[in-house]
Amino acid sequence: MGFADPVRAELTKTDEIKFRNDRKANGIRAVYKMVDTCAAEFAAITPYFYSTYGRSSETFRDENKRRVVVIGGGPIRIGQGIEFDYCCVHGVFALQEEGVDAVIINNNPETVSTDYDVSDRLYFEPLTLEDVLDIVEEEQADGVIVQFGGQTSVNLAVDLEKALKGTKTKILGTNPDDMDIAEDRRRFSKLMDQLGILQPRSGTGYSFEEARIIASEIGYPVLVRPSYVLGGRAMEIVYSEEELKTYVETAVKVSRHHPILIDKYLTEAIEIDIDVLSDGEDIYIGGIMEHVEYAGCHSGDATMVMPPFTLSQRTIDRMVEISEKVALALHIKGLMNLQLAVKDDDIFMIEANPRASRTVPFISKATGVPLAKVATKVMLGKKLKDFGLSGYRSIDHYAVKASVFPFLKLPGVDSILTPEMKSTGEVMGIDEDFYTACYKALIAAGNKLPMSGGVYITVNDQDKPRVLNAARGLKEMGFTIYATKGTSTYLRENGVDTTTVFKLDEKLKPNAIGLMRDGRINLIINTPAMKSGSRRDGYTMRRLAVELEIPFMTTVQGANIAVGAIRVGRGEKLKVRSMKEFHIL
Repeated sequence: MGFADPVRAELTKTDEIKFRNDRKANGIRAVYKMVDTCAAEFAAITPYFYSTYGRSSETFRDENKRRVVVIGGGPIRIGQGIEFDYCCVHGVFALQEEGVDAVIINNNPETVSTDYDVSDRLYFEPLTLEDVLDIVEEEQADGVIVQFGGQTSVNLAVDLEKALKGTKTKILGTNPDDMDIAEDRRRFSKLMDQLGILQPRSGTGYSFEEARIIASEIGYPVLVRPSYVLGGRAMEIVYSEEELKTYVETAVKVSRHHPILIDKYLTEAIEIDIDVLSDGEDIYIGGIMEHVEYAGCHSGDATMVMPPFTLSQRTIDRMVEISEKVALALHIKGLMNLQLAVKDDDIFMIEANPRASRTVPFISKATGVPLAKVATKVMLGKKLKDFGLSGYRSIDHYAVKASVFPFLKLPGVDSILTPEMKSTGEVMGIDEDFYTACYKALIAAGNKLPMSGGVYITVNDQDKPRVLNAARGLKEMGFTIYATKGTSTYLRENGVDTTTVFKLDEKLKPNAIGLMRDGRINLIINTPAMKSGSRRDGYTMRRLAVELEIPFMTTVQGANIAVGAIRVGRGEKLKVRSMKEFHIL
């Protein structure tokens, strides 16, 4: 009737797999036709296929070669980035290097993985259990890789394994049940307790009342999100019961089948991303990346620095130990991404993703180790020792990832960074000097750092002492410092001459908005208080900064980096080196 298997199964009150088997037993099977790229003028030989129902398929294959299906990431949206497509392509290249037929399933013609000369065969199909199973059966595949397509492909792993039980086709790499342990909050929390790894207090709510009780016990602020989300979609920091009620009523559907996850929000914690390769016996840490922004900013939006630039060696060693414990406990074969938070010398586990992360391309380019390629060969049975990879080795330079945002093209969108991902691209700055690498990344991301002019500084009380060095550095370089009353008083008391301006809500002049419009403010340093109202108050200023293309720093760490980068920009001409000259130590 034109319905997909899950819909027909629901209508007939039948299990999807049982319905599928009944459909096949009655001879109703998908067949595959080649996309005619030559409009019938010549014989088309491109290996593009689409499904339909009929009597015969036009697919072809070499029966003497192993066949592995790589599940792509699907339509690219914020959170489902081109970085996953990079992993799929490198996975295909690795398969072909090993003499394996590489088959891609993806339904996005704008990706590299769907180019005609990448895979041995390409299927333009939805990434659903029904369609993937049809293709796997058509190909008589030996294996399926689900680690490279982001959350979309990982979400298929458990159901795929159940449906393929008893066939020759295996899910390659990490066992789907171990993947589910990492994805299921309760199972994962239990594992962390067994391993002695700290976690923020958390709970799972199946209704507003359950969420209210959990949040009250944990203590506000809390981080709330739906389960199994991508790109931090509908993820938010809430500061009160009233805000939690609004979130549940407007942002998500909460039910017994759609719970929300509630975590204690660690204020002013340093967030860390770690990408790990494992063969089930040994691990290799591709990179440890420190976020410039505090924990709570989505990792896809965060500015990241590799190697860490503020952490002690002792803290790094402890994170390496945690990475090894988790990878081996989850029996990871292939890639895993860890997100940790460091606060008051404690290291907290935020989450583990049993798949390639969006930072894999960044690390691979910064270190010269093709993580996705090695992971694919590990899934085929090779060991990390075969590649001479083990443990953690730092690099002899700095690599900085900065994000590119679409705010200028989206009128009305607030530019403040939150747990929900907003960036649409990223760039990398690389250099032996930390601030030079930062400068390269910032200008590549479109941040027009000023070499002179005015800087507006308004920070919360706890950040006033921390912003002092940045303010002094800017003043020494000849910038005019504008600041709100509290910040201005503090800076003057500590030897930094400032011009006091009024807050916007004081409706007096001069204020920051007027100075921005007059072109007298060329950089803004604003750290809002850690409460939602204060964050919303600065919307008008943030939005105008976007429209006037004025760089806007929302953390003291970001301000210090901007000051260091400006010094680099005012200094000698940048030097260029081939990335081949950089090394792992």
